[in-house]
Amino acid sequence: MHDLAWINGAIAAARPQAVGALLRYFRDLDTAEEAFQDACLRALKNWPANGPPRDPAAWLIMVGRNAALDGVRKRARQTELPPEEVLSDLDDAETAAVERVDGADYRDDVLRLLFICCHPELPATQQVALALRIVSGLSVKQIARAFLVSEAAMEQRITRAKGRIAQADVPFETPGPVERAERLAAVAAMLYLVFNEGYSAGGPRAPLAEEAIRLTRLLLRLYQTEPEIMGLLALMLLQHARNRARFDEDGSIILLDDQDRALWDRNQIVEGLALIDKAMRHRRPGPYQVQAAIAALHARAAAPEDTDWAQIERLYATLERLQPSPVVTLNRAVAVSKVEGPQAALAMIEPLADRLSGYFHFFGLKGALLLELGRDAEARIAFDRAIALANTPAEAAHIRQHLDRLIQERAPARP
Repeated sequence: MHDLAWINGAIAAARPQAVGALLRYFRDLDTAEEAFQDACLRALKNWPANGPPRDPAAWLIMVGRNAALDGVRKRARQTELPPEEVLSDLDDAETAAVERVDGADYRDDVLRLLFICCHPELPATQQVALALRIVSGLSVKQIARAFLVSEAAMEQRITRAKGRIAQADVPFETPGPVERAERLAAVAAMLYLVFNEGYSAGGPRAPLAEEAIRLTRLLLRLYQTEPEIMGLLALMLLQHARNRARFDEDGSIILLDDQDRALWDRNQIVEGLALIDKAMRHRRPGPYQVQAAIAALHARAAAPEDTDWAQIERLYATLERLQPSPVVTLNRAVAVSKVEGPQAALAMIEPLADRLSGYFHFFGLKGALLLELGRDAEARIAFDRAIALANTPAEAAHIRQHLDRLIQERAPARP
């Protein structure tokens, strides 16, 4: 119960609420981040010995705030501490929250923090990158991977974003309706990236997926008639519904066609299908709605052979027009392989090689297509590259299964 993995998971799940509350209190991004890091260090020291607090987020808020105030006092021993109202215009809600399991009184700080990070003073790419770093605590490497850029470039992007917010004297308040509407697309993009990080990584980061779903529900409450937010929530629910079937007991990845569909969460599927149907009735298609429609076709298939791959391929073609991306083309190629065969799919992804040279899934798909075509030596090279680029042990293990099967099937029979 008190092992390091659990503690890391609790900290990752609590980070959005804790940083949001600390930023509301201190009104400075760097101070809020430093306060949270101090609290994390104390958690790693105290929680193994004393057991987990009933509300980790509230504990981290209180300890982080006190640590930051101690730091202010140490740096200004000869200077009187500013009045309390300068530091915060709020009462001491966080200390009281430690005594309660329910953290509803401060959890909406996260949504406020998302909109602050997505301030129009910042370019869109800096908005999402900063939100991923500040709100979710993703590493620069993880964010760079999501944007398909180098770590150095992403580090610069995040540093510039922080600098712009400081120079612009951005108010750390909940933006009004007009400002929220202007920042909605960036907030939605950030939420989906957070969801993907939790959904793909699993383990200690798995709670990020559920937190992204919770925040998207809050967003939908603000924008009840916005079809793209309906589509985003539907997409998350339909994907998350498969969560229990995605890994075996050893933590190895189970591909969609091999999953036990009885393990899929029917309640999430029903809710997701209802949401995407409602969104599409607005007749204002967008990328999240199209992706949700693809997920809905998988969810509606009782068995893998019932999947309407031709319709999925057409939806990916629509998505390419709405949101051109090499990753979208790569996903479309999977559908093309089901409809037209591996050669057509391979021809589609070969022009993507330069842009996806650091992308695990490109080499995984390329290896699988080459294997189907009997080009074993080339498949092995692609699989080796995929293993080198794997983001998680489960991804690497999945590719090794392909290699093991290749060796076994092509090995000469013993006399």
